[in-house]
Amino acid sequence: MKAVIATDLSAASEATIETETCLECLGRIGIEEIHLVTVIPSNVHAGMPGMDFEGRRERALERYRKVIEGAGFDVESHVVRGTPHRRIRGIAETIGASMTIVGSRGKSPLENRVIGSTARNLARTSETPLLVNRIERGVDEPEIVRKHLFQRMLYATDFSENADRAFDAFSYLRHAAKEATLVHVETPKDPGLPEGEDPRQRLEELADQLEEWGIDTRIEIRRGDPADEILDVETEYEPTTTLVGSRGHSRLRRLLLGSVSEDLVARANGNVLLVPPPHVA
Repeated sequence: MKAVIATDLSAASEATIETETCLECLGRIGIEEIHLVTVIPSNVHAGMPGMDFEGRRERALERYRKVIEGAGFDVESHVVRGTPHRRIRGIAETIGASMTIVGSRGKSPLENRVIGSTARNLARTSETPLLVNRIERGVDEPEIVRKHLFQRMLYATDFSENADRAFDAFSYLRHAAKEATLVHVETPKDPGLPEGEDPRQRLEELADQLEEWGIDTRIEIRRGDPADEILDVETEYEPTTTLVGSRGHSRLRRLLLGSVSEDLVARANGNVLLVPPPHVA
């Protein structure tokens, strides 16, 4: 498996790349090859006085390369120009990446709490699973908030097709996961299951599969606003990563996040692994 790690060479990006525990977790789920990608924005010109953007970034990537190679991965680096989320997404698609990883400083002090524009745009457009790696805010040398990326998983499902697709990620996550909480939020707006089907029974069937893989599993059924209830479960159980499928509500669904997914990516305390819908030509 291949992964893209997107970096803007900030302290948050360094935390994502240089945390030994995180690299071990990627190795456990089958990642063997990592592509480091940094993008020089289109509005930054090579001829600006005193600025050697490509050279500075290549030197920084070389430092990161040595760290990742030391952890046992094959590494390639890419310094490219353009719109960051488009170039990162393009490289991920070109190499056939199984995952794209981007660091985020997490909740902002703003009331509406948004993530950085590159992470947000990747979440909306990526056609490969996207891991938003939550980084400490407000410190000069930040660290990963939840270093054991996949040890304790929270899986949120509305029983849609793409939620099922997200659950399929456990086929490789199981090699690093030890605990899982499965949650479904009942809501009149999106019942999720045909009338007469029991959501608890469906969750128990999923739990049985995880238990067969040696993952200790609990289930939760909540009522209310889906994003708020899922975030409450996250606060209660403190998973290292929340796993969720994204789905749009229009023909542009592969370009849009469902509102619940976007809320989780923006507001979760820990990491979020977002699994997008299949590519629509």
